[in-house]
Amino acid sequence: MLDTRAFATRKLAALGPKYLPFADVASDTVPLSQLLRLSLFQVTVGMALVLLVGTLNRVMIVELSVPATLVALMLALPLVFAPFRTLIGFKSDVHVSALGLRRVPYIWKGTLYQFGGFAIMPFALLVLSGYGEAVDAPRWIGYGSAALSFLLVGAGVHMVQTVGLALATDLVPEDDQPKVVGLMYVMLLVGMVVSALVFGALLNTYTPGRLIQVIQGCAVTTVVLNMAAMWKQEARNRARAAEMKAAKPMQFSEAWARLVRADGMIRLLVVIGLGTFGFGMADVLLEPYGGQALGLSVASTTKLTALLAFGTLIGFGIASRSLGNGGEPSRFALIGALVGIPGFASIILSSQGMGTALFLSGTFATGLGAGLFGHATLTAVIRAAPKDRIGLALGAWGAVQATAAGIGVALAGITRDVIMIWQGSAGSEAALPYTVVFSVEAVFLILAIAVLAPIARKATHSAAHTEPSSEPVEAV
Repeated sequence: MLDTRAFATRKLAALGPKYLPFADVASDTVPLSQLLRLSLFQVTVGMALVLLVGTLNRVMIVELSVPATLVALMLALPLVFAPFRTLIGFKSDVHVSALGLRRVPYIWKGTLYQFGGFAIMPFALLVLSGYGEAVDAPRWIGYGSAALSFLLVGAGVHMVQTVGLALATDLVPEDDQPKVVGLMYVMLLVGMVVSALVFGALLNTYTPGRLIQVIQGCAVTTVVLNMAAMWKQEARNRARAAEMKAAKPMQFSEAWARLVRADGMIRLLVVIGLGTFGFGMADVLLEPYGGQALGLSVASTTKLTALLAFGTLIGFGIASRSLGNGGEPSRFALIGALVGIPGFASIILSSQGMGTALFLSGTFATGLGAGLFGHATLTAVIRAAPKDRIGLALGAWGAVQATAAGIGVALAGITRDVIMIWQGSAGSEAALPYTVVFSVEAVFLILAIAVLAPIARKATHSAAHTEPSSEPVEAV
């Protein structure tokens, strides 16, 4: 019996590095089980993203009849904290505590913010929509409480994700840092897929009471999973705390100046902004588009997020193998943008009589392109970052990405409402506002391609005329 169990254990352990991207980062000192437990913080982040960008935006627009502009602005409120991801990452790099902990205190603070936002959110939404007895409540209470709930969840997500990724890189050697960050993002996508399927099943029959239960369940699950993720991950180091306290602290402005002086960093951040804007505007409109233009149910449109995340997961897996074998990040970012353009074209054509199948394939294609683009730019940032400022670099990547995505979400909702008011009708023209937004996204991907194409050609030419070297190539 013992031999059989030992054999089964070895087989299961062997499956990880073979089928799970980035699982080869595990070692005897940092086993895969520890890394997967740490990645639970990404599961809670994915759960929050699915709930906000996926389920709630559809429910608020369609079931609660909240204007899409207001919904988009609410979903974009976390944008307020996006630029602070860089500062949060830097603070966790240099944080001094009596026990020598740097990352865990910030993860715990972020968890409390998430819990507080989810605790307020369901009742705030009902007041905001004027549902039932809430119709007599002052409107400012609904606006204010809903805004506060989205702000708290957004602040918590930014803090937990930035510092959690930095903690993951602390646990492994420098050469394995891109792999472990990649593993964390794979688990983010897994969390999004699972959460979308669970939310879809729970909300198959929608009621306001069921929505309250789902959001409250997210609040409790977030605290439990994040506590499990943090448990015994960061070693207490009083000597390091004493050294950091005695040393002259580096100012944030100085650390930021060093980061942007890194070769290709500014250009890389511009590319990240263009591509993320191009892929991100659809996040707030895919589910309402499926409901209004194609007549899909709440459960069906919620599962769209799972399909989108699954495509992104496949993109991460492909990029993992190729970049791990010496592939150029700029080339894979270019490929990702190229895949996204026909994806948006398929989504647009699906409402012109081409059917739901084309819509689903287009959703998957945009997820695939986003995965390739996201992993390529993430790898480029890590390669270009100063060795002692990985938290700052990850914060900069997250800040640009989140800011571009937030602006895209807000503009998508505003554009949709303005066009609906202008056309003054729905019915056969219900898809027009969404079509305009999806077309704008394709234009931004073309701009990203225009910036990346000469860089990718230069990288290919250099690789063809240069002997293999152990030195890192230019990031982008």
